[in-house]
Amino acid sequence: MKPTLRMTSLMLAGAAALTLAACGDNTAAPSNAEPTVETPMAMPEPAEPTQDIVAAASVAPDFTTLTSAVQSADLAQRLAGPGPFTVFAPTNAAFEKIPLADRTALMQPSGKAELTKVLTYHIVPGRLLAADIQAQAAANQGTASLTTIQGGKLTLKDAGNGQWEITDTKGNTSKITLADQLRTNGVVHVVDTVLMPAT
Repeated sequence: MKPTLRMTSLMLAGAAALTLAACGDNTAAPSNAEPTVETPMAMPEPAEPTQDIVAAASVAPDFTTLTSAVQSADLAQRLAGPGPFTVFAPTNAAFEKIPLADRTALMQPSGKAELTKVLTYHIVPGRLLAADIQAQAAANQGTASLTTIQGGKLTLKDAGNGQWEITDTKGNTSKITLADQLRTNGVVHVVDTVLMPAT
């Protein structure tokens, strides 16, 4: 055992000495190898969407309230149809900005008509990407006006820093926090506030 241990210790010490010598040697001849140049990774092409608007929302944790509201208003089948639709989708946090009593009333059977009006006010016929909205705004002194399937108007303008602000018919504003979420039957733009149509 003793010779083996001693030999192993000598081998380890020698390896350590060689390693330290290599680290401290600043006079080594430069290598002829080409320097490694890091190139940025190419962004993958966006995948073709595989889910419709309703199916995608139903599995997203930030849209449980919207999904429940769509079901309560009997709009799921319509929004799962061929469309295409552009949906300004409020998150759970957006719905929580509505006073609890009003939110609860909307979700009751007696509030179905009002809920349907609110939800359809977030839907525009056709497939409008952010670039399409920007082009409309550029052609109209910086403001895009969209007509929803509810019949009311939404006004969109560039709020700076790449964000778009939406104004509803009551003068309330919402911001698009995530744009161009492609679906098989349209596109979704995530918004941070529920938009309200005129009564």
